[in-house]
Amino acid sequence: MSRPSFLILDEPSLGLAPMIVREIFRIIEQIRQGGATILLVEQNANLALASAEYGYVLEMGSIVKHQETRSLKSDPAIKEAYLGT
Repeated sequence: MSRPSFLILDEPSLGLAPMIVREIFRIIEQIRQGGATILLVEQNANLALASAEYGYVLEMGSIVKHQETRSLKSDPAIKEAYLGT
């Protein structure tokens, strides 16, 4: 693919070995730093929040929370429900 300006990724880590997942997310970060906007759907909340600037939390198909990732990562309810802390 030649320099997309917008990229949609649906579960890029699904079913992959951890080493491959790290490489995939390294490449996603390179694409993002190259100026592309990325819409990432990912069940691994820690990975998703580590690579995003803004996040949406979906429950049963509805958006229940949305804000900058640093705020989501520090929200006690998000930590307990999605981040395993």
